[in-house]
Amino acid sequence: MTIARDELRDATRKTLGEAGLMPDAGQSWQLLAELGWFGLAAPEADGGLGLGAEAVAAVHIELGRALVPGAAIAQMTAIAVLCAAPDLPDRDARIAAAIAGERVALSLDPADATGLLGLVDADLAREVLLVAPDRIALAPIEQATGRPAWDLSRRLFDGTAGPATVIATGEAARAIHDLATRRLLLALSADAVGGAEAALDMAVDYLKTRRQFDRPLALFQALKHRVADLKIAVAAAEALLWSRAGDEASLVQLGALKALATTTYCRVAEEAVQLHGGIGLTREHPCHLFLKRAFLNAALGGDADHWTERAARAALAPPSTADR
Repeated sequence: MTIARDELRDATRKTLGEAGLMPDAGQSWQLLAELGWFGLAAPEADGGLGLGAEAVAAVHIELGRALVPGAAIAQMTAIAVLCAAPDLPDRDARIAAAIAGERVALSLDPADATGLLGLVDADLAREVLLVAPDRIALAPIEQATGRPAWDLSRRLFDGTAGPATVIATGEAARAIHDLATRRLLLALSADAVGGAEAALDMAVDYLKTRRQFDRPLALFQALKHRVADLKIAVAAAEALLWSRAGDEASLVQLGALKALATTTYCRVAEEAVQLHGGIGLTREHPCHLFLKRAFLNAALGGDADHWTERAARAALAPPSTADR
């Protein structure tokens, strides 16, 4: 990276902070496009910033902290696919338009339920990238039907696509599919780490101000121990994130990261609701927003059981056959 990770996180947090928690989806999308963040990891030759996977993780941590709604993860992943596709028609124009904010839906493993993320905000996109291990194609979206979702920050859709234009096959398709999956897992992990940090900070602030028996709740030993355990869990997830926020990390390594980060996010969000007491159970308090996003993050891209099993099989396999 040509810019320090902490500097990028700080700049992103300041920029997003003005809009507050879970800002307007349309305005957020426009802001991300104007700042060029959709092209963070895209090569400079393609009009991107060329900052790499670590920059993507840094920005997605802050998007998760602010619960920024929309399909930013899918858009950045789609742009990575477009840049890597060898047979993309009108290549320069399509990539430039996507970086500028023209929406491209992404369906990763179209026949697999884990590809739901690709259909976020599909009603606002004209085309969808169909990313499978043996074939990458670009197709017009003919119909997008809303799917009920608990998480209000991401609108899920079932869609049907028209005639597809194949833009990669064979080894190229397999490499692009691997790239898209790794970028998706990294982005979801970063979003989870950021959300967990924000939910825990919110709970700690509440414990400092809420008083019982004429003492702040933060002074109660049992609560301090619970918060300390959560802080350690979040710090461990973040440490693992930065150790694998590079293009050299394998699919299984990023899958294990995603399992840890999203499981930690769910735990922290649930504990934050409890630490807020009765107010944490109300719709008026933002606790439920973190909880709902945490559980959707855990389901998207393959759940913790799926990736834990993959990691275990890779660890137990002989070196010549280990899943990479």
